[in-house]
Amino acid sequence: MDISNDDRAPGRVQSVERAVTILEFLAANGWSGVTDVGNALGVHKSTAFRLLNTLEGRGLVEQHVDSGKYRLGFGLLQLAHAVTVGPDIRRQSQPGCEWLAQHTDETITLSVCEDFESVTIDQIVSTSTVASRSWLGRRIPLHAAASGKIFLASLPDGDFEKIVAGPHERFTPGTITDVGLLREEIDRCKANGYATTSEEFEEGLSSIAAPILSFDNDVVAAISISGPTYRLDDERLTELAPLVREAAAQASAGFTYEWQAGRVEEASTQS
Repeated sequence: MDISNDDRAPGRVQSVERAVTILEFLAANGWSGVTDVGNALGVHKSTAFRLLNTLEGRGLVEQHVDSGKYRLGFGLLQLAHAVTVGPDIRRQSQPGCEWLAQHTDETITLSVCEDFESVTIDQIVSTSTVASRSWLGRRIPLHAAASGKIFLASLPDGDFEKIVAGPHERFTPGTITDVGLLREEIDRCKANGYATTSEEFEEGLSSIAAPILSFDNDVVAAISISGPTYRLDDERLTELAPLVREAAAQASAGFTYEWQAGRVEEASTQS
């Protein structure tokens, strides 16, 4: 991704563009060398090094002592925790997220819809995960994520028709890109009150999500369970459906939505 002067829109600052591109690159690729970052930016590695060094000084990236490679730093978490999306969605959804993590021992994510993408704003990593992986800040097109399907199902008719018409990027052989099949998938989501994916964004990754509702039954976020497909096969996802719906109902209680322990409110199936 070359962000030379000719590619920049008027009013944009090249060094800031490059710094943001580095953060996005590291978010997608994890530990990366200076040469890798330079290639992604389309600049000499000396320029990439200076940018990385600056970001490291502010805690936004960190460097591995032995390999010299870089990844995102904990300074980003401090910035992320200062972000509020409308009401404090993270705080008010926390009881449902924690309850679901305790009852499934899987990775739990909380997502919102922004610019017609599903964006992860909070995460509880499974203790069964061998290597910790952060999805914070990850943006996924609506058609390829369980949470994204929840948001698709809640869009006004005009926006829904615009988004579902595509075209849709194919990430894996399992990605739903056919408009007719995607419509059928969203119809199932509306009927069931939850959505699933099986190797649709990444091979080997499956998930299930349910909507978190505001006091007037608008979808404000989605709570998801995700994990390896060998553990979350179709049968297991079906077993988890009542749990993710109940957790979503509990999270919705933070938005003055009535929830009673041990059962799922009928309204949690609406989107």
